[in-house]
Amino acid sequence: MIEQYVWDLHEIDETQVAIVGGKGAHLGGLSRIEGVRVPPGFCVTTEAFRRVMAEEPSIGEQLDRLSRLSPDDREAIGTLSAQIRRTIEGIAIPGDLAAAITRALARSGGQAAYAVRSSATAEDLPTASFAGQQDTYLNVVGPTAVLQHISRCWASLFTERAVTYRRRNGIDHRTVHMAVVVQQMVFPHAAGVLFTADPVTGNRKVATVDAGFGLGEALVSGLVNPDVFTVRDGEVVAKSIAAKQRAVHALPSGGTQEVAIDARRQGRPALTDAQVVRLVQLGRRIEAHFGHPQDIEWCLVDDDFRIVQSRPITTLFPIPETGDRENHVYVSVGHQQMMTDPMKPLGLSMWQLTAMVPMHEAGGRLFVDVTRRLAPPAGRAALLDLMGRGDPLVRDALETVLDRDDFVPTLPDAPPGGPPAGGASAPVETDPAVVAGLIERSRASVAALERDIRTKTGPALFDFLSEAFEEHKRVLRDPLSMSVIMAGMEATWWLNDKLWEWLGERNAADTLTLSAPDNVTSEMGLALLDVADVIRPHPEVVAFLQDVEDEGFLDELAKLPGGTEARDAIETYLDRYGMRCVGEIDITRPRWRERPTTLVPAILDNVRNFEPGAAGRRFEEGRRKAREKEQDVLSRLRALPDGDEKADEAKRMIDRVRTFIGYREYPKYGIVSRYFVYKQALLAEGERLVRAGVLPEREDIFYLTFQELHAVVRSHRVDDRLVRQRKDAFRSYRALTPPRVLTSDGEAVTGAYRRDDAPAGALIGLPVSAGTVEGRARVVLDMAEADLEAGDILVTTFTDPSWSPLFVGVAGLVTEVGGLMTHGAVIAREYGLPAVVGVEQATRLIRDGQRIRVHGTDGYVEIL
Repeated sequence: MIEQYVWDLHEIDETQVAIVGGKGAHLGGLSRIEGVRVPPGFCVTTEAFRRVMAEEPSIGEQLDRLSRLSPDDREAIGTLSAQIRRTIEGIAIPGDLAAAITRALARSGGQAAYAVRSSATAEDLPTASFAGQQDTYLNVVGPTAVLQHISRCWASLFTERAVTYRRRNGIDHRTVHMAVVVQQMVFPHAAGVLFTADPVTGNRKVATVDAGFGLGEALVSGLVNPDVFTVRDGEVVAKSIAAKQRAVHALPSGGTQEVAIDARRQGRPALTDAQVVRLVQLGRRIEAHFGHPQDIEWCLVDDDFRIVQSRPITTLFPIPETGDRENHVYVSVGHQQMMTDPMKPLGLSMWQLTAMVPMHEAGGRLFVDVTRRLAPPAGRAALLDLMGRGDPLVRDALETVLDRDDFVPTLPDAPPGGPPAGGASAPVETDPAVVAGLIERSRASVAALERDIRTKTGPALFDFLSEAFEEHKRVLRDPLSMSVIMAGMEATWWLNDKLWEWLGERNAADTLTLSAPDNVTSEMGLALLDVADVIRPHPEVVAFLQDVEDEGFLDELAKLPGGTEARDAIETYLDRYGMRCVGEIDITRPRWRERPTTLVPAILDNVRNFEPGAAGRRFEEGRRKAREKEQDVLSRLRALPDGDEKADEAKRMIDRVRTFIGYREYPKYGIVSRYFVYKQALLAEGERLVRAGVLPEREDIFYLTFQELHAVVRSHRVDDRLVRQRKDAFRSYRALTPPRVLTSDGEAVTGAYRRDDAPAGALIGLPVSAGTVEGRARVVLDMAEADLEAGDILVTTFTDPSWSPLFVGVAGLVTEVGGLMTHGAVIAREYGLPAVVGVEQATRLIRDGQRIRVHGTDGYVEIL
């Protein structure tokens, strides 16, 4: 059946990627949009490619070898991929297939010129564009040449760059097939690219047009700088016209060549403003059809635009769906919670169901809509102050948005008289018993949850959990708990502000909070030093742990001398802290209790780098430094005018900080403790669904929201396609960097520090823990792969509480994400580590092993 090999473009739409590849499907879809002109042509389908590949049995063995190569082994990939291309180009196209292609050419005038273009099944997808991975041939003249170039397109599925791209994106070479688009060649006056959203800022209301003379190859290949036009609301709002000295033109005999442009034409715009606006209107129509911002290749022929390609712009961060056309400003939850990785759907929905404020999902991350809080002047000032104290980049990004005329309309402040939102409670007494009572209430609540959930399964479990989420929020919303957290933070801010004003001392509270009591996160780091003390005297246990890979290693430990004590020490640690893990706000992430090998590198570092009893000594040393700092500050204050009054006030604030600042970490510990209980119950449901044949594996529940999982448990039916789509989407979200602030226009606003007090070349960040330290940078992206020596400086993207066991062994900290009161900052101060957070791209700009100097008081990092 010849029809399966050659399809006309007008027979195709965008749903037929498997038959005609991404480019062919998009061109077919484009050709159906009213008012969009696509050069006529046809597709040679993937079925033809499969048939040709089957003609040469040796290709299967070559693909097996290719799939075993590392994506970093460029030399081997280059050699083998070239061999595969030669094999494919050497296969004769079967006679009936060649005849079908020749007939299709005859329908459009056999000796016409054509563009012969690769169209793979893994390209121009919403999640990965694969732009430029396979080959295109322009101005191919005559049937013999077209057939030869179709073979070259098939072979280009195995260019070195395409093979490496697929390996890096986890795509199996055998699952990707190649179709070929053959279109009548157009000979344009001008050509270029239209982005229907700004590819740099992400703004969906701004379009950019790049234009040059002749064929678009001159722009794509970087031969010339294009004219660039920016269009907003139907008018050109900015343009830069380049001196275009070269162009690519078609040759009458076939192929293309570079030509010099007449000097008088070089500085002329390739398009008029009216043509640019008309092109953008065409682009908006195409964008509406496909439902995503598009990267569109166009040609201008006799004042008429021809569209030769359209693909989704895959680098844009998605926008939360609201269902309205109002302006919205969103702040990233991940930057507040120290977890900017994407979350799986179950994790997102569980955090939304247990959070204190409504949260919106986009790109696998959560955002809070702050538009209403920014509208009244008083609310705006309070929010900016709060955000600025935590993360100046968020404040600056919000101010950047507010500077845009009327994006956030100003509304009047609420009339005075009512109680503040949230019903602020009376000031709390500086009494350690208050903290002890709150901790006990939280523990009792978790214990009741563990006891009551044991008997719940099926739909009854979900009814129970819905009630448990209300208790979860009640514990979090406890006015006394809120008051204690705020009291500790406000006392810290007061001390830093006043001691700078009175004594000229910056960040004095950093030393005053050393070894504060009741900090469950800093205790967790010190407790792992105690585990190391148990293991250190037993060389066979240490040797065994160095080669551990299996999560069942704790059972094996008992067979070694000293192994029982080692196992008991680790088990005791896991009983207290095993619910923690990196990215712990996502319930789907593996906990230490589920993956205890994660802790082994940190335990071994502690065995190697510390002497017995280090935990107790570290805590006492911190207490001593805090006491000495307190005495020093108070004596210097007493020497000032009104000194006794100032010293008394400072003493009162120091007592409040010491009493309350440690509790700042406890609510998160309570949340994560509850999460582990929820997770174990939901995984047990997943097991039941696997046994009933509803799901292939229990972790598939992670790709359903809580509500969807509830429906699956009730009905025993699941949409397999939905789970597959969610897995693909999650993979694609990992390539996206979430912005601190996002607008409903799609603009990702990063913010800037606006400082000039650091040396040239220094990396600017936020000072969160005072002191200066110099040492070897260890860039660690996965806690389980940390290999730290005493004196090293930890450089990573973000640190949530689970990273604190590494803090005891390092001399300083640098992170890309963080604020003054986020967990990493609090623990760095507790341990006395100089720390700078919010250093943009720190893990890329600082190389592992480089010597760096961290200025924790002034907030910058020098690469030495």
